[in-house]
Amino acid sequence: MRDRLTDGLYGLGWSTVKKLPEPAAAALGRNIADIAWKRRGKSVLRLESNLARVVPDADPARLAELSKAGMRSYMRYWMESFRLPTWSADRVRDSVEIHDIDRLMDGIASGRGVILALPHLANWDLAGVYLTRALGVPFTTVAERLKPETLYDRFVAYRESLGMEVLPHAGGSAFGTLARRLRAGGLVCLVADRDLSANGVEVKYFGETARMPAGPAMLAQQTGALLLPATLWFGDAPMMYGRVHPAIDVPETGTRAEKTSSMTQALADAYATGIADHPEDWHMLQRLWLADLEPQEERT
Repeated sequence: MRDRLTDGLYGLGWSTVKKLPEPAAAALGRNIADIAWKRRGKSVLRLESNLARVVPDADPARLAELSKAGMRSYMRYWMESFRLPTWSADRVRDSVEIHDIDRLMDGIASGRGVILALPHLANWDLAGVYLTRALGVPFTTVAERLKPETLYDRFVAYRESLGMEVLPHAGGSAFGTLARRLRAGGLVCLVADRDLSANGVEVKYFGETARMPAGPAMLAQQTGALLLPATLWFGDAPMMYGRVHPAIDVPETGTRAEKTSSMTQALADAYATGIADHPEDWHMLQRLWLADLEPQEERT
């Protein structure tokens, strides 16, 4: 019953929100965010706990202010995403500004393949539509298998309608497909600041240990593709901004594991720069640092 309810609510969002006038949709998102923030549920408390690492000098009042802004940013992501299928290429182009986009475009033009890796900042779906519709650059990505399966199917169909090729995260075949796309000179985009496997690479993140996916670094080593970090942030609606950071090179020496660790730490450092600049746009409502994760035996 709960799964059917969840799927039904998302379905209602996709079918209804995109039909609302834009000011009404934005106001709805803010109201939902403020209600959730006032209820002080687990997700809001977790967001504040995560933000306390990012802004260690913040007092409780500042953290509450940041978490309220963070929930509004999170709901802005959803309101915009529900409406993205109705946005024209011109609308997308006029709403997004990416600094140092030439790093990405030059990499694609080189034919060596590009991995664009980013954290959960602002609206990564809008960034994807900017690539496919405004710049005409197709790409491949992966999606976490959600429950119920019908909800996962909705997400896949939604992102494919925006011009993305979507592979399931689970199952083990995604890595091989991504590698083939890169060897063919394609673009792979990965939201890669949260490890879903519990077998990720340990990194220092805002002074504490967290795990991040090894996939971007391993793909770059195996295929020779360019690895580019990117970060995003919201401006006044409808504007969103981003930055493509300098490429992360494969170290010349070290074992495969050592190279993967070094490259993943470099990704984490780039992410941290963007998150520290715009903490209210970091949509991390889950446990991330090892100190917050339950012991393995308690999670079985």
